[in-house]
Parts: sequence; C-alpha cells; structure tokens
Amino acid sequence: MNKKTISITLKVWRQEGPKAEGRLETHEARNISTDISFLEMLDIVNDGLQKADIEPIAFESNCREGICGCCGATIDGRPHGPRSATTLCQLHMRHFRDGDVIFVEPFRATAFPIIRDLVVDRSALDRIIQAGGYVSVRTGQAPDANAIPIPKKYAESAFRSAECIGCGACTAACPNASASLFAAAKIAQLAALPQGHPEREQRVRAMASRMDQEGFGPCSKHYECHAVCPKQIGVENINTMNRENLRSAFLGA
Repeated sequence: MNKKTISITLKVWRQEGPKAEGRLETHEARNISTDISFLEMLDIVNDGLQKADIEPIAFESNCREGICGCCGATIDGRPHGPRSATTLCQLHMRHFRDGDVIFVEPFRATAFPIIRDLVVDRSALDRIIQAGGYVSVRTGQAPDANAIPIPKKYAESAFRSAECIGCGACTAACPNASASLFAAAKIAQLAALPQGHPEREQRVRAMASRMDQEGFGPCSKHYECHAVCPKQIGVENINTMNRENLRSAFLGA
C-alpha cells in the first residue's frame, strides 16, 4: 500500500544570534510522508540543507512525545500549529495539504529572547518556579499515598493543574505576553494541597513579582492562552491565582 506524500513550501525564520537581524528563508519539503510529525519533517529538511552545505534550521525538541515542553514554534502564527491540545512534536503532516505554504517562526515575547532561528530562551519560566513554585518543608522519605487524606475534588484539581509542561505557548499566544496561566497552574496546584498551605501567601507574591521582573505582561483575560495550551490548562487557575493574591494581601503575610 502506497503511503500518501505531500510537498510544501516553508517560510522559516532564520536568525544567527540574539543580536543578529532575522529574516524569513524559503525552503522546499518534497515528497513528505503524511505519517510523520512536523519535527520529523524538519529533520528531513535539515538533512538536505547539510548535504548542500547550508546551516541547518535550529529548533528545540527532546521527548517528542508531548510531555517535556521543549518543542515550540508558531505555525502560521499559532503556537504549536493548527491542532488544539497538541504539541509541535505531535503535529503530523497529514494535517497539511499538498502545496501549502507554511510560515514557521519562534515564540515572540520580550521574556523569550531568540537564541537562534526557532530556539528561544525560556529560562524566565524556570525563574518563576524558583521564586516560589515548590514546597520547601522537609519531607523525609516518601510517605504512603494515603497518609494525608485529601478530598477527591482537591486531588483531581491539583492533578489537572500539574499537567502544565511549561512550553510557553500561553505566553506566545497572549497579546500581553503574559505568563499568568503558567504561574497560575503551579499556584493553584499547591493551593489545593495541604503540603502547599504553609507557604501559600509568600508563594503567590513571590511568583507574581518575578513575572513582572522578567518582563511578562499582565493578564487581560483574552484566553488565547487556554486555546493554544497543549494540555488545555483551564483559565480557572488564573482566578485561583487572583484569589490567592487577594488572600495574601488581606492576611498581610
């Protein structure tokens, strides 16, 4: 049985370094199997570029299973491409048509400086977590799963929030380049669990302050963040973060 193939034209952002001037380059991808992923297609294009002694396109990837959050680029202006609840590495070529012209660009945000081509520095997200997205109490050995009774609705809420993979698509889609959905997911996760309660007041203030320091914008509830999130993190987490912020201000912690 013959596999279906397509040929497409790529308009790819190329930029040699953070201070270099960027540009769009045109590259052809011919006879590409529709069974492969978008990143595998880029691998094939890069093989051709290397054979022609042309610098390959720089892009990020790691697990290629949609769980690490490393991959990230905008496809025709949408982070991770046209499919909802899908990372770039899970986007398959069957979702494109023969003859398509596809624009591939890096995530655009002040807090995500471009390193090279499609690779951006997203370490600002790590610094938000370092500011307070953790539990610092000494836990010793791992306790039994049922040692601390947690109502089912709170456990499920925490698990849903913990699904965030930190890919940065929410920031790239937001007109304000906000990291609110990312930070809110961690704040809501820990606020739902008793282990997170001792530090909840200082956590939300520290993480919100770090977002401002890193140059992320405010949330104005456009909700593009949820629309492009590959894990469909709910915007109700942002409401939880706002409540936690008010709680912190009221308690004066």
